Amino acid sequence: MSAFSRRHFFSAAASIAAFAATPRTTLAQSPAAAPATSGSGGPFAVPPLSYAFNALEPHIDAKTMEIHHDRHHGAYVAALNNFAKDNPQIADKPVTEVLGNLGAVPEAIRTGVRNNLGGHANHTMFWEIMGPNGGKAEGEVLAAIERDLGGMEKFQGDFNAAGLRQFGSGWVFVTVARDGKLAIEARPNQDNPITDGKRVLMGNDVWEHAYYLNYQNRRADYLKAWWNTVNWTRIAARYAAAKAGTLGV
Repeated sequence: MSAFSRRHFFSAAASIAAFAATPRTTLAQSPAAAPATSGSGGPFAVPPLSYAFNALEPHIDAKTMEIHHDRHHGAYVAALNNFAKDNPQIADKPVTEVLGNLGAVPEAIRTGVRNNLGGHANHTMFWEIMGPNGGKAEGEVLAAIERDLGGMEKFQGDFNAAGLRQFGSGWVFVTVARDGKLAIEARPNQDNPITDGKRVLMGNDVWEHAYYLNYQNRRADYLKAWWNTVNWTRIAARYAAAKAGTLGV
């Protein structure tokens, strides 16, 4: 099966149901190691989680986290490592530089790099900004939310609405400019605002594989529950890095 066929296969609800039927004895009760599908031996790898698969329950269940991290993110990385065998230049530069200049990527692999490197960047950010006991927004991040997004209540409502409106698969992001200004935008598939020269402060995955085991078609319930998993300490650090011009993916 090709990397692209595998990507679409993994995103299907039917495959999620099949994964749910697999034995649960592999669930981690400690921080997860990088999976076998992380592309070991290649230049790209799935970053290990800093928390256990079950750490975000009941909001995101352990099985979803395991499948999402190891298999879905692992599939993007495996595809990238396959591309890199004949096109090592895609791994020689920072991810932000490659995504920010896709026109320099050979046409034969450009769509594949856009999809899979975008997926790698999106998920790397996603694992980082979640965690147990994530605190609350405060300091400069809270001030920016109040200034640019109308305060926490309005921000969360608008963010959830953007995620709910995203047709099919995609992401809802908060982008951050060098001056610290925030904006909400949704993107289809694994597209990332980096391709337009922007940086992502935070984002939520609204592909069905991110929530289907627990929430089925109730994306609105998932979007609402997801806020309980947000690690505001990490987001504050990303905000500071964005203002300093050092924020990566």
